Formats: sequence, structure tokens, C-alpha cells
Amino acid sequence: MDNKAETVLNGALDGIKKLVNVDTVIGDPIKVNDEITLIPISKVTCGFAGGGSGFGGNPQNEHFGGGAGGCVKVTPMCFLVVKGDNIRMLPVTDHETGLEKLVDIVPEMVDKITGIVRENKDTL
Repeated sequence: MDNKAETVLNGALDGIKKLVNVDTVIGDPIKVNDEITLIPISKVTCGFAGGGSGFGGNPQNEHFGGGAGGCVKVTPMCFLVVKGDNIRMLPVTDHETGLEKLVDIVPEMVDKITGIVRENKDTL
């Protein structure tokens, strides 16, 4: 019976593995033009359940009943917009999280800090 249940569970897991891979989370880059590339980013949620039971008194002739199933939910989260050396996050939702805001302002802050350092270096 153990081998039968394992076969059922492994079959269901193999099906889920075929659906979910790194290309599901980070999509193929989309070239908009010579300057801009979009990279889709998604969140993947998986659920899985399975079970089985043997029927009959003789282990040699035991009948087995079992099943397994799962689900995969893919939620688009954002696009990374690559333009030259700049990368920005464009959320799919209407609201921005703190992390999205941080990623958006980091390049701007680096430019400002670099400018201040250069000004101070020239003054000294």
C-alpha cells in the first residue's frame, strides 16, 4: 500500500512542478523599444493535499483507494522597467508598499549623495 500512495502523491507533485518554475515568478523580458525592457514579476502560491487507504484483509490482495490534488495561484505583482542604467518598479496594483517606494527612490538617492560627495570633494 505504501508504494501505491507514494505513486499517487508523486504524480500530483510532478504535475505541480511542471506548472511552477522560475519563469512563472520572473517572466521573460519584454522589449518595448531599443531603450526600454519590461520584466514581469509575479507571486506564486501553491496548495497540495493527498491521501489513501487500503481495503481488504490480505496484504497480497489489498485494494487501494487514494487521491491527490493541488492548486497554483499566480498573482501579477509588478514590472521591472529597465531603461539604460535605470531600473524602476511599476506596481500592478493601485497602492504601493513601503518596499516598492524604497526601490523607486534608491537610484534617485544614490545620485543625490554622489552629487553632494563630488561638491564637497571639489570644495576641499
